[in-house]
Amino acid sequence: MLKFTLLIFLSLFINTSTNAQYNTNVNYDKKHTIGLLVPLYLDSIYKGNNYRYGKKFPRFTLQGLEFIQGANIAMDSFPLEGHLVETFVYDTKSTKSKIDSLIFYHRLDSLDLLIGAVKDEEVNSLAEFAKDHRIPFVSVTYPNDAGIKNNPYYIIVNPTLKTHCESIFSLLLQNHSNDHIVLVRKSGSQEDRVEDYFKNINYQDSIPLLHINTVLMDSNSNLIEKYLDSTKKNIIIGGSLDEDFAQNLVSALKKDTVKYHSILIGMPNWGGFNSFGKNIKNGLRDFPFYYTTYYFNEKNDSISKAIQYAYMKKYKGYPGDFAYKGFEIMYAFSRLIKENSDDYFNNIMKEHSGTFSHFKFLSSGNESPIDEPDYYENKHLFFIKKINGKTSKSDF
Repeated sequence: MLKFTLLIFLSLFINTSTNAQYNTNVNYDKKHTIGLLVPLYLDSIYKGNNYRYGKKFPRFTLQGLEFIQGANIAMDSFPLEGHLVETFVYDTKSTKSKIDSLIFYHRLDSLDLLIGAVKDEEVNSLAEFAKDHRIPFVSVTYPNDAGIKNNPYYIIVNPTLKTHCESIFSLLLQNHSNDHIVLVRKSGSQEDRVEDYFKNINYQDSIPLLHINTVLMDSNSNLIEKYLDSTKKNIIIGGSLDEDFAQNLVSALKKDTVKYHSILIGMPNWGGFNSFGKNIKNGLRDFPFYYTTYYFNEKNDSISKAIQYAYMKKYKGYPGDFAYKGFEIMYAFSRLIKENSDDYFNNIMKEHSGTFSHFKFLSSGNESPIDEPDYYENKHLFFIKKINGKTSKSDF
């Protein structure tokens, strides 16, 4: 049922305008326009008006579709009395609405806000456009600053790796300064960057705030035991985004649980590794690790239940995580526009709550009081515990 409902939705999406107006029976004092830029791959799944996949549904378009559906539910659910929010949806993988084409033909010039689930070169193009036209660009999913400098109109929702490292360090400084801390990493440029993040935070005044040992673990995972302390609690930072490395480190630490008390903190992508999912192997079971994430939804709060009800009623299925993300982004920024209509941009840099997540946008990069910040970034993160495929919020 869900597959066919989604196909109908895509057909309607193609054959109708991408312009969606809400609350059209009200006399509006204010009008705001939002552009949603999402990869839907409509050119790939349709040939003309003919659907190419028969009774199947292409999974590569699912995340973008769910994001739009969640945003649509938010606009249907959230009252904007006295305000018209006009939403334009652009399929960034369509030949007619690629980012560079939209910019070249001035199709984004009149918008008040850009919300994009895009990455790589698309981020750079939109950020440059946003700065030139003074239109805020909210990057929803891309956890990277893209090398962007001096651009206060670039707003990152999914925090950078540097911010995750800063959050881990802050927790260790506050709660584990007397414990034995070890950063374990493998060879690699990304791992070099992780180590540098921790070093730069730790040595701000040339004197280390914490004593952190660094261990290079490329092939022999058993050597980690030499760096553990049997008289203290061992805080192990897994300083790599590689899944094989994560498995080897968990296996090595699990062997030493009788002799050593160890707490493992992984990188933000560890929560999505298949190795630690529902079908976790025996060799990795019964040993928890922690990681940071900006998004965590147990889906049992009142807002999530309302989304589930609306999604089932409208789309005859159950929402995935991208539907919830689409909802909360549209909910947060629509409310921001409504409550701060004349100066909503300067109010972006306030804390936003009210959904299952929580946003705290702060300036990042250039901290000079004279120059503009490099960008604004969501600094609110959850610490998550994962064991045997199950996750829960934790402060350890």
